[in-house]
Order: sequence, then C-alpha cells, then structure tokens
Amino acid sequence: MPITVISPVTQQALFEIESLTSSQIDTAVADAAEGFKAWRAVPVADRVKVLKRFCELFEAKADQVADTLVTQMGRPKRYGAGEVKGVLERAGYMISVAQEALADEVIQNDSNVRRYLRKEPLGPVFIIAAWNYPYLTMVNNVVPALLAGNAVLLKQSPQVPKCADLFTETLREAGVPAKAIQAVHVDDAGADYLVRHPGVQYVSFTGSVAVGKKIRKAIGDSERLIGLGMELGGKDPAYVLADADINFAAENIVDGAFFNSGQCCCSIERCYVHESVYDAFVQKALSIAQQYVLGNPSDPNTTIGPMAHVRFADKVRAQISDAVSKGAKALVDTSQYFPADKAGTTFVGPQILTQVTHDMEVMQEETFGPVLAVMPVSSDEEAIRLMNDSSYGLTASIWTASADKAVAIGDQIECGTWFMNRCDYIDPALAWVGAKDSGLGFSMSKHGFDQFVKPKSYHLRLQQQ
Repeated sequence: MPITVISPVTQQALFEIESLTSSQIDTAVADAAEGFKAWRAVPVADRVKVLKRFCELFEAKADQVADTLVTQMGRPKRYGAGEVKGVLERAGYMISVAQEALADEVIQNDSNVRRYLRKEPLGPVFIIAAWNYPYLTMVNNVVPALLAGNAVLLKQSPQVPKCADLFTETLREAGVPAKAIQAVHVDDAGADYLVRHPGVQYVSFTGSVAVGKKIRKAIGDSERLIGLGMELGGKDPAYVLADADINFAAENIVDGAFFNSGQCCCSIERCYVHESVYDAFVQKALSIAQQYVLGNPSDPNTTIGPMAHVRFADKVRAQISDAVSKGAKALVDTSQYFPADKAGTTFVGPQILTQVTHDMEVMQEETFGPVLAVMPVSSDEEAIRLMNDSSYGLTASIWTASADKAVAIGDQIECGTWFMNRCDYIDPALAWVGAKDSGLGFSMSKHGFDQFVKPKSYHLRLQQQ
C-alpha cells in the first residue's frame, strides 16, 4: 500500500510514496550487506572525508531543506536554516572525534606481548527517525553509524519521507556507496518485518514510548540477540529559583516550550517557579506568548506554524480541556490572539496554564504541543520532588544565579541531561541520554559510536618462551 503524506496546513493529501513489499525489503537488506562489505573496508580517515563532503553539500541545500520542513511538517520557513545549522554542528563534532573514538585501544605493546581492542562495525543497521526534527533525528545516528563503517537502512516517519530521500541522496553524492545508505519507505508491517529481519544487526529508534516498547518486544519475540537504542518521549521540567533573572528565564523557557509548536522531545512542558517570583514570571511569560504569530508556515511573518497532523492538535486540546475541567486556568485568550486556533484544525496557539496540579494529564503525560504549565513552589525540596514526579526523564533546566545551587539540585534530578540557564538544546559533545521511560542507550559524544561497534580483542604473544 502507498504511504500518503497529509499537508499540515490544508489536511489534504500532498503526495504518495510506495511502501516496500517484504521481498523488496529482503532485497534492500541483501544490498545493505553487500554495501557493508565495501564500506567497512574504507579507512576511517577516508570515511571522515566523505562525511565532511556531505556537510558541504547539505549546507548548499538549505533552501530545499526548509521547503521540505514547511510542506511536510509545518515548521515556519524562517526557521529552516536552524535545522541545517544543527545538522552541521552535530555531524561536524562526530566527524571531528571519529578517528580518535574508533581507533584501536592499545593495552600493551612491547617486544613480548601486544594487546589491543579493535572496534568493528556491526553490519546493516536499521535507523528509524522522527518527523518533528527530521534531519536532526537522522544525523544523530546515521552519521556515527556510517563513520563506524556500518551500512544504514533509514526509515523516516511517514509524515516526512522526502526528508529521508534528500538526506540519503546527499550522502550518496558525497561518496557513501549507494548500497551502504538506503532510504526504506515502509508501513508499520514493513517496519516490524525489518526489526525482526535476520540480516539487520542493530535497531535505532527515535519516537514515542509506546512504539519503542513495541519494537523492543518485537525483537525479543523473534529471539534476536541484537542491540537496540531508543530516544523516546519527555515531560521536561524547568525550575526557576528566587534569584533567577526572571526576564531572561521567561524568554528562554517560553521559547523552549513553544518553538516548533512544542513538538520537541526536550521541550519545556512543566515549569516550577519559586512563589516569591511566580507572579512576575507568569506575567512576563504571558506577554511573550501573546506576541507569537500563528499562521501558514510559508508566510515570513509566521513564528508558530500548524502542528504536523490534526490528531496531534486534538491531543493537545484534549489535555488543555482536561486541565481546565479540573481547575486549571488557561491564560491566553486564543480567540483574541490566535483566531486560527479552531477545533478540528492543526493550528494551535501557545497556551499557558496556571493553577495546575499533578492530578492533571497535562502534568503527567507528554503533550508535544505549545502548552506551558506553570506551578508555584515554596522550596527547592518541593521543586525536586515535583520535577521527579514523572515517568519520563530526558532533560531538566534550572534557572538561578548560583552554579553551586544548580549543581546541588541537578544532582538530584532523575534525567539524562540538565541545564543551568538554558534548555531545549542537544550538545553533540555530551551524551544524549534519557532516564526512565525517556530512552535506552544514548547517542552523541565520542562515546556515541559505541552503539554501532563491537569490541574485538587481540592478544598477540610475540616471544614464544
């Protein structure tokens, strides 16, 4: 069956792409195995040159990248360059540390004994990327997988399949063998077939917790002893201390909550503010939220576009409605500031909720939309307890003038990354990792290659005596 891509703006069909059959998937995996043999034989230094060339070519396609984001997932065109910049930053860092990270680890090398660890690629790997940041969720794993010498079968979300095509074509133009990087367009049944396929040696998934658990179960049910890495959802909190710069904190937290229509795994969804500065923070955050411009992503004046699909917008509205029915207050008058925000559409204006409690779904379940729930706290201890009251643990941010306070609090937060005075950012030199239901394994940093290699030990006894 074909995959139909629906426009986030009009909710009408944009185009169709044929989904691979089981026999076509078998061919793709066989081709990947063949491509792997050729690509793994290329020295790491030469793979680095190829990936550097990819960065040059990708940067030159900035306009094409922006167009794919506008049409397929609805991000305003004015922000297209940001995704290109992010790809270059992440790819550039992984390229810069590849030779060091993939080099043999020498334990002993003398006239009697030589001992070392060699890092061998796994083979064909299946990488499933997400629609919300199509190119960034590809680069996180595709680039290190290729640098390590693997062949990649790349599946993008059915919302943004042409992003995978552009990414793959650019890698091939740079010199990656065609069989070593393939975009595979498959439906759910095809994806399930691939994760169970005996020719696939590793699976990397970015997406929802529910789908991630299904993939893990599928691999287990097929009794396959292969690795699995997952970057899943988030319900990321911020904590604003009494000594924070309130204007700075509000500006950054609001951006971290609403950028990309809140469709980010590490967006700020819960905000705890010390009661002494709570009113000032809420007032500033509200004034910022009301300045957004909701509209067609092709319009240069638009600062927040539609959500990628109406079902995502419906979920956001349902969470807001649930919270209000339980006593929360929605501060933004969407009819006045965001008239395009209407039930049944993909357009959802930024919303700030106060008088929230942890009994509400909006404080427990991932929203993945432009909603910021703000709650006063009386102490660091209360903030820490509430920040940890979640099944998720991707990132957290702490806003304070004191690094010592930030570290003391950050040490107690159950998450993969915490920030002081910033949020919603992936530093490619640091491991991108989730705690609890937010992930399994990690990507980025010089250790991000580890998931795509297996150590092989060499022990040479040179003197036979």
